[in-house]
Formats: sequence, structure tokens, C-alpha cells
Amino acid sequence: MFVACCTLCFAREPLERALRLIAELEFDKFELAIVEDGQHLRPTLVGDDFEAALQQVRRGPSLTPSSIHLDFGPVNWNDQAVRRRFDAHCRFAKALGVAVLTMPSAPLGTPLEQEIKRLSSLVDTAMRDGLVPTLVTDSGTLAGDPQIAVELCMAVPGLGLTLDPSYGLQGSHKEVEFDLVYPHVQNVHLRDTGNKPGEFQVRVGQGLIEYARIVTQLQRYGYNRALTVAIIDRPDNPFEREVEIRKLRLLLETLI
Repeated sequence: MFVACCTLCFAREPLERALRLIAELEFDKFELAIVEDGQHLRPTLVGDDFEAALQQVRRGPSLTPSSIHLDFGPVNWNDQAVRRRFDAHCRFAKALGVAVLTMPSAPLGTPLEQEIKRLSSLVDTAMRDGLVPTLVTDSGTLAGDPQIAVELCMAVPGLGLTLDPSYGLQGSHKEVEFDLVYPHVQNVHLRDTGNKPGEFQVRVGQGLIEYARIVTQLQRYGYNRALTVAIIDRPDNPFEREVEIRKLRLLLETLI
């Protein structure tokens, strides 16, 4: 296992500065967030100008990308232009040497059969480029239900999960229910979180995330990928950004 930092930790900074801040905080690996409503790379940019996007990432410090967090936003996945854009992102990830591709699953209420059909096509495309496609366990999506998340992985060979334990504290499913997903975990997003409204992100040590237990569970299944610091950069965060990112890096490094 190793510790990485998601560029969403510096979402309000230009990408080049975000990467430099990650390096200054002594990370050597990072997760690149490509989010349509974000300030860094956007899916439309990567899909339309592959080479320019590559150069933008490579202009930064000599960090190693460990994963890509890809969120197209609400799109019609039956649209061939959207599918071609997804294909371009898989080639982009391969060019960067990234192994893990993290994506959201469909919103709650989507028929399971419909989501399995969509994911089967996307996973086939990703695996052709040597990627490990994963779904985030976000409580607003199908994969936020640990039972459904496992069903999706079983129904779509090659599909994994990005565990985000914060949703086990803030969502409708108890944290212990997420023990089901550990055999399928290929990436992990971490911050500290309380169980009250408004406590999705709190200072490290003031929340209820059991980092040692998470690492122990991952080790049980031979997990050897990233523990990704994913403290989302928001103007209303009640803490100093760099201080909390550094604290969490140091804490996680003591556990691996």
C-alpha cells in the first residue's frame, strides 16, 4: 500500500499549482480528478484535445499518477459522442501509466439491469487499455448500497470499487455493512468524518473514521494500491487545508 493525494484537495487552484502543492506536502503519487464542473482538467477538454491535456499534467512536478477520478456529470451514455469521449479517457489514462479508473455509478433509483448493461460496455473498453475500472461507494448512487455494489461487481467481471468510508457514516447504511465490499476494493478515498449533519469533512482526529481498521481489512484481502487523501477543497471548510492534508498523510503512513 502507499499514500496518494487527490487533486480535489486543491480543487480551487490551477492544476499546475495543485500538483506543486501536493509535491510540497511530500506526496510522490497523486490521483488526477477529471470532473466536468471542476477547475482542473474537464472531460470535454480531454476528449477534444488529448495531447494538450497530457502536456498540462506533465508540466507539473515529477509525481506519479496512481489513479484517475473521472466524472462526466449527467450525460446520455447511449450517445456515441459520449462513448468516444470515454474511449479517449481510457487512452489518456494508459498514456499516463495509470492503472485505476474511478467513476460514479448511476443515481439511486436506476434499474439494476440498466446499470449492469452500461457498466459492461464501459468496463470492456477500460480493460482493453489495461485499466482497473471502479465505482465510488457514494451514498447518492447505486454503489452507495454495499449489497448492490457487490452485486454490480459480480455481474460485471473486472469491475472494482473505490471505497469512501465517509459515506458509511453519513449515508443510510451503517459503516460495518461496508465490510462486504472489501474483496472488491481497488482504490480508497479518505478524510475524517463525523456522523452528524455537516460533518462530512472535519479535522483529522475529530471524526469517527477508523483508519487502522480500514487498513487491516484491506490487508486481509491483499490490497496493495493507494490510500488516497481526498479532503475536498471547499471555501467553507472549518480547517486549514494544507495542515489537515499533511496530518492525514502522516497518520496513514504509520499504518502501512
